Amino acid sequence: MITIYTDGACLGNPGPGGWGAVILGDGPRRVLHGNDPDTTNNRMEIKAVVKALQSIPLKSEVTVYSDSSYVINTMTKNWKRKKNNDMWDLLDKEVLIRNVSWEWVKGHAGDPLNEEADRLAHGEATGTIDSKEKRDEVNMSAIKENLEEKLTHVDDSGKASMVDVGAKPDTERVAEAVGTVKMLPSTLQLVKENSLEKGDVLAIAKIAGIMGAKQTSNLIPLCHPLPITHVDLSFEINSKDSTVEIKSMAKTQSKTGVEMEALTAVSIAALTIYDMCKAVDKGMEMSTKLLSKKGGRSGDVYLG
Repeated sequence: MITIYTDGACLGNPGPGGWGAVILGDGPRRVLHGNDPDTTNNRMEIKAVVKALQSIPLKSEVTVYSDSSYVINTMTKNWKRKKNNDMWDLLDKEVLIRNVSWEWVKGHAGDPLNEEADRLAHGEATGTIDSKEKRDEVNMSAIKENLEEKLTHVDDSGKASMVDVGAKPDTERVAEAVGTVKMLPSTLQLVKENSLEKGDVLAIAKIAGIMGAKQTSNLIPLCHPLPITHVDLSFEINSKDSTVEIKSMAKTQSKTGVEMEALTAVSIAALTIYDMCKAVDKGMEMSTKLLSKKGGRSGDVYLG
């Protein structure tokens, strides 16, 4: 069971705002936080939950603690959604693919995790939060705990070598990755309207990403062929940043991890988006990173 504490803050309402989240139960305790220069307190409360849920695996069992009656009662008592429908849509999407329970906690009442989330949110809103390097210390320590001292794909003589996994048991492995394609606002509008000459960009990118995941061992020299049991991709259009966000999840029952398949799925989907749109925008930028991996000797790692 994963536990999440979230909070949001805003100066002026509307004005500069921040959000914070504390996450436990999926490895070492970690924190997430961010800000928005022009927002409201309620939007930050919702965004904190969205970002926290996005950082944990699909189908997770999770309890969200928040001192926001606005969030808790909307999700549990069907309060009417009069504003912030774009944020509610994002939250609904994340809740739909996880088993989420909701708990209200009284703010500023001495709960240490609620106080931590509040500190993060207000620190982001006021610009007094620690530097990004210090913020990432918790996450990086978790990563370092799972790294071996030498590279597994290099032998003692320094030559490339495929790891022998024959003695390992078959276990369930799951990995999630995320990527973005940044483009001109006019290009993004064409994607949204499905009016590019080559066709439905996101539909074709999804198929390409799934196909790419299945071909990973043919593309990456030292990757093992895996019996992939499931691959899924989702896309989110962000008009504010003029980006398409791509998320992938890959699953296998095998002797080694499926991280490369998840990353390949995102990478191929991003390249497909570029190919579909390059006639009108050759300056698109792409980025990709791993979100999480589950299973195996090194344990679970969640990077957020």
